[in-house]
Amino acid sequence: MPLLKPQKSMENSALIANLLVYDVGSTYTKASAFRLEGGKLDFLGRGQSPTTLQDVMIGVGLARRHVEADCGVIVAADAKAYATCSAAGGLRMVALGYMPRVTAKAAKEVAMTAGARVMEVVSFDEPLEYREEVLREIRPDIILLAGGTDGGDIESVLENARIIAKIRSKAKVIIACNRDAQADAAKIFTEHGIDWVRVPNIMPTIHELNVKPAREAIHAEFIKQITRAKGLDQLQAILADRTVMPTPGAVLLASELLARGTHEQEGIGGLLLIDLGGATTDIHSALPELEMLKPEERGLIISNEKQFSYRTVEGNLGMRVSAAGIVDAVGPLAILRAMPEGSPEVAPEEISTYAQYLEENTEAIPGDLREKAIDHALAVCAIQVALRRHAGHFAQEADPVMGVAAGTPVGRDLRLVKYVMAVGGIFAYADAAQAKAILKSAFADPGISLLPEEPAFFCDKDYILYAMGALSSHYPDAALSYMNENMISRGVL
Repeated sequence: MPLLKPQKSMENSALIANLLVYDVGSTYTKASAFRLEGGKLDFLGRGQSPTTLQDVMIGVGLARRHVEADCGVIVAADAKAYATCSAAGGLRMVALGYMPRVTAKAAKEVAMTAGARVMEVVSFDEPLEYREEVLREIRPDIILLAGGTDGGDIESVLENARIIAKIRSKAKVIIACNRDAQADAAKIFTEHGIDWVRVPNIMPTIHELNVKPAREAIHAEFIKQITRAKGLDQLQAILADRTVMPTPGAVLLASELLARGTHEQEGIGGLLLIDLGGATTDIHSALPELEMLKPEERGLIISNEKQFSYRTVEGNLGMRVSAAGIVDAVGPLAILRAMPEGSPEVAPEEISTYAQYLEENTEAIPGDLREKAIDHALAVCAIQVALRRHAGHFAQEADPVMGVAAGTPVGRDLRLVKYVMAVGGIFAYADAAQAKAILKSAFADPGISLLPEEPAFFCDKDYILYAMGALSSHYPDAALSYMNENMISRGVL
């Protein structure tokens, strides 16, 4: 893959970087170099090297040397470094709660930027045997023990605590339930040698979610996991904030910053972000206008349509590791229909064969027009499926119980979103026409889905949105200015 050089020339011949942001990915480790001066960020270049899991610092060092040698960057002696990581995958998390929809919503909100994957959500109405079976089969790294608003239900929490104790789970239990039940749950875990941590209730009232403390607890476990990979502790030691952020979380933070803005700068408003990777397809949407809703307008926290920020992850849809998952989701004929006009003829059975080849050869690059056309079609179909699972829809039938008439918008309404940004290798290395063709095809037939109606499409051509997220906590105005000037003003397809 080519290395990215700065888009614009600078007056001085030497490109001196005082910020470096690393991303240790499952396949590649990237180093993006920036110059921060007078509150303004300049992107100087990016280098990358295969990730070296036997010692991640080897890949980190090689990525830095590539950005220096191939992009002509000089890293200042006092340069600050930050890092994200997705090489460890996400922590496997099971959420145990009281009401299924409420627990599911809370669990997804908690996991969103913390480095966890929600594998299962189990409610109090499930049989005890089923709850135990879920925990034994999944063997989660994290158990989110939720349930009850403060002063509400206690029995569901203690019943679930006893199940966890019975099976001697090796998971870290995040006790994030009704505060009146937390001490008793902690006592059960201590008596049975279960690792636990208490945080404030994630849902203290029916109108309120308080997910930040639970996210921080999960992120601490994420850091513990990735530091088991040789060299991650050394990487932490060279970072300005000593924190390795989960890459999906960094991308989400960047999208939130771009949509919401800061005290000094306005954001762009509603934003839909498509992160098409080798293993997953993530969809983020940030709708700042929803932050203005009063609690009574927001209603019970049982759905996602009224949340400012929402992320869905399709773990079986990806361009390499999960390529066969795309074919399984839509079928070979849908892949064929999504191929660009004028593509070579391809038999349906070739689609499955090629997808299997990609899963076994994750660094494969399309070598001819046929493979490029299939890659294009796989991307279109992965995005289509992921969008429909993320967005709301028009109800097809009346539901008297829920008070919904046929044709009523249900779920997250994205129709007024004006900006759609695409992230991922296929967009970073495709030309503008190819990238736009993929996105236009994916949005061409929304059907009953509440998708953006007339969006402007943008691409993260420099593959640095993760870096904007990592820098957003430290230099929010500089990061926002950079995204506005280089990704929005100049990046439209």
